[in-house]
Amino acid sequence: MSGRAITISSHDGRKFSGYMAAPPSGSGPGLLVLQEIFGVNEHIRSVADRWAEEGYVAIAPDIFWRVEPGLELEYNAEGMARGRSARQKLDLELTMRDIASTLATLRARPECSGKVGVVGYCFGGLLAFLTAARTDVAAAICYYGGGIDAQIAEAESIKCPIMFHWGEKDGAITPAARQTIRTALAARDDAEFYTYRDAQHGFNCDRRESFHPFAAQLARSRSVGLLRRTLGPRLDLSELWDRHCDFEFSVRNPDETMKTMVPEPYVNHIPTLTGGYGFKELLRFYKYHFIPRCPADTKVTPVSRTIGPDRVVDEVLFSFTHDCEMDFMLPGIAPTGKYAEVPLVAIIEFRGDKLYNEHIYWDQASLLRQIGVLDANHLPIAGAEEAGKVRGETIASNQMMPGWKSSADKD
Repeated sequence: MSGRAITISSHDGRKFSGYMAAPPSGSGPGLLVLQEIFGVNEHIRSVADRWAEEGYVAIAPDIFWRVEPGLELEYNAEGMARGRSARQKLDLELTMRDIASTLATLRARPECSGKVGVVGYCFGGLLAFLTAARTDVAAAICYYGGGIDAQIAEAESIKCPIMFHWGEKDGAITPAARQTIRTALAARDDAEFYTYRDAQHGFNCDRRESFHPFAAQLARSRSVGLLRRTLGPRLDLSELWDRHCDFEFSVRNPDETMKTMVPEPYVNHIPTLTGGYGFKELLRFYKYHFIPRCPADTKVTPVSRTIGPDRVVDEVLFSFTHDCEMDFMLPGIAPTGKYAEVPLVAIIEFRGDKLYNEHIYWDQASLLRQIGVLDANHLPIAGAEEAGKVRGETIASNQMMPGWKSSADKD
Protein backbone atom coordinates (compact mmCIF):
# COMPACT_ATOMS: atom_id res chain seq x y z
CA MET A 1 0.00 0.00 0.00
CA SER A 2 1.31 3.42 -0.93
CA GLY A 3 -1.13 5.50 1.14
CA ARG A 4 -1.52 6.26 4.80
CA ALA A 5 -4.14 6.75 7.50
CA ILE A 6 -5.52 10.25 8.04
CA THR A 7 -7.90 11.83 10.53
CA ILE A 8 -11.14 13.49 9.45
CA SER A 9 -13.12 15.95 11.56
CA SER A 10 -16.88 15.39 11.59
CA HIS A 11 -19.53 18.13 11.60
CA ASP A 12 -20.31 17.37 15.24
CA GLY A 13 -16.76 17.82 16.52
CA ARG A 14 -15.70 14.18 16.52
CA LYS A 15 -12.86 12.43 14.68
CA PHE A 16 -12.82 9.42 12.37
CA SER A 17 -10.24 7.77 10.16
CA GLY A 18 -9.69 7.52 6.45
CA TYR A 19 -7.13 6.13 4.05
CA MET A 20 -5.42 8.55 1.67
CA ALA A 21 -3.25 7.79 -1.35
CA ALA A 22 -1.54 10.53 -3.37
CA PRO A 23 -0.37 10.32 -7.00
CA PRO A 24 3.33 9.95 -7.90
CA SER A 25 3.44 13.64 -8.82
CA GLY A 26 2.43 14.51 -5.25
CA SER A 27 -0.75 16.36 -6.15
CA GLY A 28 -3.80 16.16 -8.36
CA PRO A 29 -7.60 16.34 -8.47
CA GLY A 30 -9.46 14.78 -5.56
CA LEU A 31 -11.42 11.55 -5.57
CA LEU A 32 -13.59 10.25 -2.76
CA VAL A 33 -13.58 6.42 -2.68
CA LEU A 34 -16.61 4.94 -0.90
CA GLN A 35 -16.40 1.44 0.51
CA GLU A 36 -18.45 -1.71 0.26
CA ILE A 37 -20.10 -3.10 3.40
CA PHE A 38 -16.78 -4.84 4.11
CA GLY A 39 -15.17 -1.63 5.36
CA VAL A 40 -11.96 0.12 4.38
CA ASN A 41 -10.18 -3.20 4.07
CA GLU A 42 -7.11 -4.17 2.09
CA HIS A 43 -9.08 -4.26 -1.14
CA ILE A 44 -10.51 -0.76 -0.77
CA ARG A 45 -7.07 0.56 0.15
CA SER A 46 -5.69 -1.03 -3.01
CA VAL A 47 -8.52 0.60 -5.01
CA ALA A 48 -7.54 3.99 -3.59
CA ASP A 49 -3.89 3.27 -4.45
CA ARG A 50 -4.84 2.43 -8.01
CA TRP A 51 -6.80 5.66 -8.40
CA ALA A 52 -3.76 7.51 -7.07
CA GLU A 53 -1.70 5.90 -9.86
CA GLU A 54 -4.09 7.55 -12.31
CA GLY A 55 -3.27 10.96 -10.86
CA TYR A 56 -5.92 11.45 -8.17
CA VAL A 57 -5.65 12.23 -4.47
CA ALA A 58 -7.90 9.44 -3.22
CA ILE A 59 -9.47 9.30 0.23
CA ALA A 60 -11.51 6.35 1.49
CA PRO A 61 -13.33 7.36 4.71
CA ASP A 62 -14.37 4.85 7.36
CA ILE A 63 -18.12 4.93 6.71
CA PHE A 64 -18.91 2.61 9.64
CA TRP A 65 -17.00 4.55 12.30
CA ARG A 66 -20.12 5.53 14.24
CA VAL A 67 -21.14 1.84 14.47
CA GLU A 68 -17.81 -0.01 14.65
CA PRO A 69 -14.65 2.04 14.01
CA GLY A 70 -11.98 0.42 11.88
CA LEU A 71 -14.19 -2.42 10.65
CA GLU A 72 -12.33 -4.56 8.09
CA LEU A 73 -14.09 -7.69 6.88
CA GLU A 74 -13.22 -10.69 4.73
CA TYR A 75 -15.23 -11.69 1.66
CA ASN A 76 -16.95 -14.67 3.22
CA ALA A 77 -20.28 -15.49 4.87
CA GLU A 78 -19.20 -14.13 8.24
CA GLY A 79 -17.92 -10.90 6.71
CA MET A 80 -21.13 -10.52 4.72
CA ALA A 81 -23.27 -10.99 7.83
CA ARG A 82 -21.26 -8.51 9.91
CA GLY A 83 -21.23 -5.98 7.10
CA ARG A 84 -24.99 -6.18 6.63
CA SER A 85 -25.48 -5.80 10.37
CA ALA A 86 -23.30 -2.68 10.42
CA ARG A 87 -25.18 -1.29 7.43
CA GLN A 88 -28.54 -1.76 9.17
CA LYS A 89 -27.32 0.09 12.26
CA LEU A 90 -26.03 3.02 10.22
CA ASP A 91 -27.83 6.37 10.24
CA LEU A 92 -27.85 7.28 6.54
CA GLU A 93 -28.35 11.00 7.15
CA LEU A 94 -25.38 11.14 9.54
CA THR A 95 -23.36 9.14 7.04
CA MET A 96 -24.05 11.69 4.31
CA ARG A 97 -22.90 14.46 6.66
CA ASP A 98 -19.72 12.46 7.32
CA ILE A 99 -19.17 12.22 3.57
CA ALA A 100 -19.56 16.00 3.30
CA SER A 101 -16.97 16.36 6.09
CA THR A 102 -14.62 14.06 4.17
CA LEU A 103 -15.05 16.16 1.04
CA ALA A 104 -14.13 19.26 3.04
CA THR A 105 -11.04 17.48 4.38
CA LEU A 106 -10.06 16.35 0.88
CA ARG A 107 -10.40 19.84 -0.56
CA ALA A 108 -8.33 21.28 2.29
CA ARG A 109 -5.45 18.86 1.75
CA PRO A 110 -2.37 20.53 0.20
CA GLU A 111 -2.08 17.56 -2.18
CA CYS A 112 -5.52 18.22 -3.65
CA SER A 113 -5.57 20.61 -6.58
CA GLY A 114 -8.59 21.31 -8.71
CA LYS A 115 -11.96 19.58 -8.74
CA VAL A 116 -13.21 16.64 -6.70
CA GLY A 117 -15.23 13.57 -7.72
CA VAL A 118 -16.64 10.46 -6.07
CA VAL A 119 -16.62 6.74 -6.87
CA GLY A 120 -18.43 4.13 -4.83
CA TYR A 121 -18.71 0.34 -4.83
CA CYS A 122 -21.71 -1.73 -3.70
CA PHE A 123 -23.10 0.17 -0.66
CA GLY A 124 -20.64 2.88 -1.65
CA GLY A 125 -22.36 3.02 -5.05
CA LEU A 126 -25.56 4.15 -3.35
CA LEU A 127 -23.58 6.66 -1.29
CA ALA A 128 -21.89 7.99 -4.44
CA PHE A 129 -25.33 8.55 -5.99
CA LEU A 130 -26.49 10.44 -2.91
CA THR A 131 -23.24 12.40 -2.81
CA ALA A 132 -23.89 13.53 -6.39
CA ALA A 133 -27.37 14.66 -5.35
CA ARG A 134 -26.44 16.42 -2.12
CA THR A 135 -22.99 17.93 -2.70
CA ASP A 136 -21.13 19.85 -5.39
CA VAL A 137 -18.82 17.08 -6.63
CA ALA A 138 -17.80 17.42 -10.27
CA ALA A 139 -18.43 13.76 -11.21
CA ALA A 140 -19.87 10.60 -9.68
CA ILE A 141 -19.38 6.91 -10.52
CA CYS A 142 -21.61 4.21 -9.04
CA TYR A 143 -20.52 0.56 -9.21
CA TYR A 144 -23.46 -1.84 -8.62
CA GLY A 145 -25.02 0.41 -5.99
CA GLY A 146 -27.91 -1.40 -4.33
CA GLY A 147 -30.93 0.62 -3.22
CA ILE A 148 -30.50 3.54 -5.63
CA ASP A 149 -33.93 2.87 -7.13
CA ALA A 150 -35.49 3.38 -3.68
CA GLN A 151 -33.82 6.81 -3.48
CA ILE A 152 -34.49 7.76 -7.10
CA ALA A 153 -36.31 10.98 -6.18
CA GLU A 154 -32.88 12.39 -5.34
CA ALA A 155 -31.90 12.16 -9.01
CA GLU A 156 -33.57 15.52 -9.63
CA SER A 157 -30.88 17.22 -7.52
CA ILE A 158 -27.88 15.77 -9.40
CA LYS A 159 -25.99 18.50 -11.25
CA CYS A 160 -22.80 16.64 -12.25
CA PRO A 161 -22.04 13.94 -14.84
CA ILE A 162 -22.79 10.50 -13.41
CA MET A 163 -21.94 6.96 -14.50
CA PHE A 164 -23.43 3.60 -13.50
CA HIS A 165 -21.86 0.14 -13.79
CA TRP A 166 -23.92 -3.03 -13.32
CA GLY A 167 -23.41 -6.74 -13.81
CA GLU A 168 -25.99 -8.37 -16.06
CA LYS A 169 -26.25 -11.30 -13.64
CA ASP A 170 -26.34 -9.22 -10.46
CA GLY A 171 -28.81 -10.99 -8.19
CA ALA A 172 -28.96 -8.01 -5.84
CA ILE A 173 -29.92 -5.37 -8.42
CA THR A 174 -32.79 -6.42 -10.66
CA PRO A 175 -33.30 -5.33 -14.27
CA ALA A 176 -36.35 -3.43 -13.04
CA ALA A 177 -34.22 -1.50 -10.55
CA ARG A 178 -31.72 -0.64 -13.26
CA GLN A 179 -34.51 0.50 -15.56
CA THR A 180 -35.93 2.76 -12.85
CA ILE A 181 -32.57 4.54 -12.67
CA ARG A 182 -32.22 4.77 -16.44
CA THR A 183 -35.71 6.21 -16.80
CA ALA A 184 -35.16 8.84 -14.10
CA LEU A 185 -32.00 10.12 -15.81
CA ALA A 186 -32.88 9.35 -19.43
CA ALA A 187 -33.17 13.02 -20.42
CA ARG A 188 -29.64 13.81 -19.28
CA ASP A 189 -26.80 13.72 -21.80
CA ASP A 190 -24.25 13.44 -18.99
CA ALA A 191 -25.66 10.25 -17.44
CA GLU A 192 -24.04 7.01 -18.64
CA PHE A 193 -25.27 3.46 -18.00
CA TYR A 194 -23.27 0.28 -18.62
CA THR A 195 -24.30 -3.33 -18.05
CA TYR A 196 -21.63 -6.05 -18.36
CA ARG A 197 -22.62 -9.39 -19.82
CA ASP A 198 -22.05 -12.40 -17.54
CA ALA A 199 -20.81 -10.16 -14.71
CA GLN A 200 -22.24 -10.51 -11.22
CA HIS A 201 -22.48 -8.25 -8.17
CA GLY A 202 -19.02 -7.22 -6.98
CA PHE A 203 -17.38 -7.87 -10.37
CA ASN A 204 -14.74 -5.20 -9.74
CA CYS A 205 -13.38 -6.81 -6.55
CA ASP A 206 -10.49 -9.19 -7.19
CA ARG A 207 -10.94 -10.71 -3.71
CA ARG A 208 -14.42 -12.03 -4.50
CA GLU A 209 -15.48 -15.12 -6.42
CA SER A 210 -17.62 -12.84 -8.59
CA PHE A 211 -14.57 -10.93 -9.85
CA HIS A 212 -14.80 -10.48 -13.63
CA PRO A 213 -11.47 -9.12 -14.89
CA PHE A 214 -12.69 -8.06 -18.33
CA ALA A 215 -15.79 -6.28 -17.01
CA ALA A 216 -13.64 -4.63 -14.33
CA GLN A 217 -11.11 -3.45 -16.91
CA LEU A 218 -13.73 -2.03 -19.26
CA ALA A 219 -15.62 -0.33 -16.43
CA ARG A 220 -12.41 1.20 -15.15
CA SER A 221 -11.46 2.51 -18.58
CA ARG A 222 -14.87 4.15 -18.93
CA SER A 223 -14.58 5.58 -15.42
CA VAL A 224 -11.15 7.01 -16.16
CA GLY A 225 -12.62 8.63 -19.25
CA LEU A 226 -15.30 10.40 -17.22
CA LEU A 227 -12.81 11.57 -14.60
CA ARG A 228 -10.35 12.82 -17.22
CA ARG A 229 -13.10 14.87 -18.89
CA THR A 230 -14.46 16.37 -15.69
CA LEU A 231 -11.53 16.54 -13.25
CA GLY A 232 -8.39 16.02 -15.30
CA PRO A 233 -5.50 15.56 -15.32
CA ARG A 234 -5.07 15.97 -19.06
CA LEU A 235 -2.50 13.52 -20.39
CA ASP A 236 -1.03 13.29 -23.90
CA LEU A 237 -0.91 9.50 -24.19
CA SER A 238 0.06 9.71 -27.86
CA GLU A 239 3.20 11.70 -27.04
CA LEU A 240 4.04 9.40 -24.12
CA TRP A 241 3.82 6.33 -26.38
CA ASP A 242 5.90 7.99 -29.11
CA ARG A 243 8.60 8.80 -26.56
CA HIS A 244 8.67 5.19 -25.38
CA CYS A 245 9.03 3.98 -28.98
CA ASP A 246 11.83 6.47 -29.66
CA PHE A 247 13.84 4.99 -26.79
CA GLU A 248 13.27 1.51 -28.27
CA PHE A 249 13.89 2.06 -31.97
CA SER A 250 15.86 5.31 -32.32
CA VAL A 251 17.87 5.84 -29.14
CA ARG A 252 17.91 2.07 -28.45
CA ASN A 253 18.35 2.54 -24.73
CA PRO A 254 16.65 -0.07 -22.49
CA ASP A 255 17.13 1.90 -19.27
CA GLU A 256 15.45 5.00 -20.71
CA THR A 257 12.71 2.79 -22.16
CA MET A 258 11.94 1.41 -18.70
CA LYS A 259 11.68 4.90 -17.23
CA THR A 260 8.55 5.48 -19.31
CA MET A 261 6.81 2.56 -17.54
CA VAL A 262 5.27 1.86 -14.15
CA PRO A 263 7.49 0.12 -11.57
CA GLU A 264 6.13 -3.35 -12.43
CA PRO A 265 4.97 -3.36 -16.08
CA TYR A 266 4.55 -6.18 -18.54
CA VAL A 267 4.78 -6.74 -22.29
CA ASN A 268 3.12 -9.57 -24.25
CA HIS A 269 4.09 -10.32 -27.85
CA ILE A 270 1.13 -12.63 -28.36
CA PRO A 271 2.18 -14.70 -31.43
CA THR A 272 5.52 -15.77 -29.94
CA LEU A 273 4.75 -15.49 -26.20
CA THR A 274 7.75 -13.21 -25.71
CA GLY A 275 8.12 -10.15 -23.52
CA GLY A 276 8.31 -10.00 -19.76
CA TYR A 277 6.48 -9.53 -16.47
CA GLY A 278 7.83 -7.13 -13.88
CA PHE A 279 10.71 -4.67 -14.00
CA LYS A 280 13.58 -7.16 -13.75
CA GLU A 281 12.38 -9.59 -16.41
CA LEU A 282 11.23 -6.87 -18.81
CA LEU A 283 14.51 -4.95 -18.56
CA ARG A 284 16.35 -8.20 -19.32
CA PHE A 285 14.09 -8.73 -22.33
CA TYR A 286 14.62 -5.21 -23.68
CA LYS A 287 18.35 -5.20 -22.99
CA TYR A 288 19.34 -8.56 -24.47
CA HIS A 289 16.49 -9.91 -26.61
CA PHE A 290 14.57 -6.98 -28.12
CA ILE A 291 16.47 -3.74 -28.67
CA PRO A 292 19.76 -5.31 -29.86
CA ARG A 293 17.83 -7.91 -31.87
CA CYS A 294 16.02 -5.43 -34.10
CA PRO A 295 17.59 -5.33 -37.59
CA ALA A 296 19.34 -2.09 -38.51
CA ASP A 297 16.72 -1.20 -41.14
CA THR A 298 13.72 -1.83 -38.88
CA LYS A 299 10.97 0.59 -39.79
CA VAL A 300 7.63 1.26 -38.11
CA THR A 301 5.13 2.96 -40.44
CA PRO A 302 1.98 4.34 -38.76
CA VAL A 303 -1.35 3.38 -40.34
CA SER A 304 -3.87 4.44 -37.71
CA ARG A 305 -3.99 5.39 -34.05
CA THR A 306 -6.93 5.33 -31.65
CA ILE A 307 -6.55 7.08 -28.30
CA GLY A 308 -8.75 6.26 -25.34
CA PRO A 309 -8.75 7.61 -21.80
CA ASP A 310 -6.19 5.08 -20.58
CA ARG A 311 -4.83 3.34 -23.66
CA VAL A 312 -3.54 3.75 -27.19
CA VAL A 313 -4.24 1.35 -30.06
CA ASP A 314 -1.71 1.54 -32.88
CA GLU A 315 -2.01 -0.09 -36.30
CA VAL A 316 1.37 -0.07 -38.05
CA LEU A 317 3.40 -1.76 -40.73
CA PHE A 318 6.51 -3.38 -39.25
CA SER A 319 9.23 -3.93 -41.83
CA PHE A 320 12.83 -5.16 -41.71
CA THR A 321 15.49 -7.23 -43.40
CA HIS A 322 16.00 -10.48 -41.50
CA ASP A 323 19.76 -10.06 -41.10
CA CYS A 324 20.01 -11.07 -37.44
CA GLU A 325 18.26 -13.54 -35.16
CA MET A 326 15.14 -11.77 -33.85
CA ASP A 327 14.55 -13.39 -30.47
CA PHE A 328 11.29 -11.57 -29.88
CA MET A 329 9.66 -12.14 -33.27
CA LEU A 330 11.38 -15.07 -34.97
CA PRO A 331 12.96 -16.93 -32.04
CA GLY A 332 15.40 -19.69 -32.94
CA ILE A 333 15.36 -18.92 -36.68
CA ALA A 334 18.73 -18.10 -38.21
CA PRO A 335 18.91 -14.94 -40.35
CA THR A 336 17.57 -15.52 -43.87
CA GLY A 337 18.44 -12.16 -45.39
CA LYS A 338 14.84 -11.84 -46.60
CA TYR A 339 12.86 -8.61 -46.41
CA ALA A 340 9.50 -8.80 -44.63
CA GLU A 341 6.65 -6.44 -43.91
CA VAL A 342 3.75 -7.32 -41.64
CA PRO A 343 0.76 -5.44 -40.26
CA LEU A 344 1.05 -5.17 -36.50
CA VAL A 345 -1.39 -3.98 -33.84
CA ALA A 346 -0.30 -2.76 -30.39
CA ILE A 347 -2.65 -2.05 -27.50
CA ILE A 348 -0.89 -0.01 -24.82
CA GLU A 349 -2.46 0.54 -21.42
CA PHE A 350 -1.37 3.43 -19.20
CA ARG A 351 -1.64 4.10 -15.50
CA GLY A 352 -1.47 7.84 -15.22
CA ASP A 353 1.43 9.02 -17.37
CA LYS A 354 3.31 5.70 -17.34
CA LEU A 355 2.93 2.62 -19.53
CA TYR A 356 1.51 -0.36 -17.68
CA ASN A 357 1.38 -3.00 -20.39
CA GLU A 358 1.62 -3.71 -24.09
CA HIS A 359 -0.32 -6.39 -26.00
CA ILE A 360 1.17 -6.77 -29.48
CA TYR A 361 -0.28 -8.88 -32.32
CA TRP A 362 0.83 -9.78 -35.85
CA ASP A 363 0.28 -12.60 -38.36
CA GLN A 364 3.09 -15.02 -37.61
CA ALA A 365 2.19 -17.35 -40.47
CA SER A 366 2.52 -14.52 -43.00
CA LEU A 367 5.88 -13.54 -41.54
CA LEU A 368 7.19 -17.12 -41.69
CA ARG A 369 6.06 -17.36 -45.30
CA GLN A 370 7.80 -14.11 -46.22
CA ILE A 371 11.17 -15.21 -44.84
CA GLY A 372 10.86 -18.55 -46.64
CA VAL A 373 10.60 -21.00 -43.74
CA LEU A 374 6.93 -21.91 -44.22
CA ASP A 375 5.60 -23.59 -47.34
CA ALA A 376 2.15 -22.07 -47.77
CA ASN A 377 1.37 -23.41 -51.25
CA HIS A 378 -1.63 -25.38 -50.03
CA LEU A 379 -2.52 -23.20 -47.05
CA PRO A 380 -4.69 -20.04 -46.91
CA ILE A 381 -1.82 -17.83 -45.76
CA ALA A 382 -1.01 -14.47 -47.38
CA GLY A 383 2.46 -13.01 -47.63
CA ALA A 384 3.48 -9.41 -48.27
CA GLU A 385 0.02 -8.86 -49.82
CA GLU A 386 -1.26 -8.27 -46.28
CA ALA A 387 0.84 -5.12 -46.00
CA GLY A 388 -0.39 -4.03 -49.43
CA LYS A 389 -3.98 -4.42 -48.32
CA VAL A 390 -3.32 -2.26 -45.26
CA ARG A 391 -1.72 0.42 -47.46
CA GLY A 392 -4.86 0.46 -49.61
CA GLU A 393 -3.29 -1.08 -52.71
CA THR A 394 -5.58 -2.67 -55.29
CA ILE A 395 -5.20 -6.32 -54.39
CA ALA A 396 -8.00 -8.68 -55.35
CA SER A 397 -10.03 -10.06 -52.47
CA ASN A 398 -11.24 -13.60 -51.86
CA GLN A 399 -8.70 -15.30 -54.15
CA MET A 400 -8.01 -18.01 -51.56
CA MET A 401 -11.69 -19.02 -51.52
CA PRO A 402 -12.17 -21.98 -53.90
CA GLY A 403 -15.87 -21.21 -54.31
CA TRP A 404 -15.57 -17.48 -54.87
CA LYS A 405 -16.02 -17.59 -58.66
CA SER A 406 -19.05 -19.89 -58.35
CA SER A 407 -21.09 -17.12 -56.70
CA ALA A 408 -20.39 -14.49 -59.39
CA ASP A 409 -23.79 -14.86 -61.08
CA LYS A 410 -25.82 -15.30 -57.90
CA ASP A 411 -27.90 -12.58 -56.22
